[in-house]
This record gives sequence, C-alpha cells and structure tokens, in this order.
Amino acid sequence: MTTFLFIGTTEVIFILFIVVMVFGADKIPEIARGLGKGMRMLRDASNDIKSEITKTAEKQGIDTDITNNITEEINKVKDDLEDFSGSIRREQ
Repeated sequence: MTTFLFIGTTEVIFILFIVVMVFGADKIPEIARGLGKGMRMLRDASNDIKSEITKTAEKQGIDTDITNNITEEINKVKDDLEDFSGSIRREQ
C-alpha cells in the first residue's frame, strides 16, 4: 500500500467514492479542471514571488544565496504538488 500525506490507498479510494457520491460523476472533470487552474495559479504566483525576491535582492546588493535556498524549497513544494496531482490524474 502506498501512503501520501499520511493517507493510505484505501483512504484515497474511500475519499474518491465520497466525492463521486456528493458531486456526481459528471462534475468530477469540472472539479479537476478547477484544481488544475488553482495549482497553475499557485505555481505562477510562486514564480512571481521568486522573481521579485531575486530582483529586489540584486538591486539592494544582497547575497542571493538566501533566495536560492528559498527557490529550492519552492521547487520541492511544486514537485510534491505535481506528484500529488499526477497520482490523482492516474486514479481517475
């Protein structure tokens, strides 16, 4: 059994079953599109924040090693989100 975010496969299947029961099978693609748009907006916002931090740091002459560390952490979060969304796409 695979676990993600402390949730096992059985729990994920149960949650998907509840989602189908509550929203109906015809609404699931619409919900998935909404989640995709939200993730895209989050990714764009994180890229904007990252570029603004870098620009400001370069203008102020601040060492950009700190921003590089922040960039690495943001990329890790993005990768985790993409892994999670990929697992959702495969299960549908």
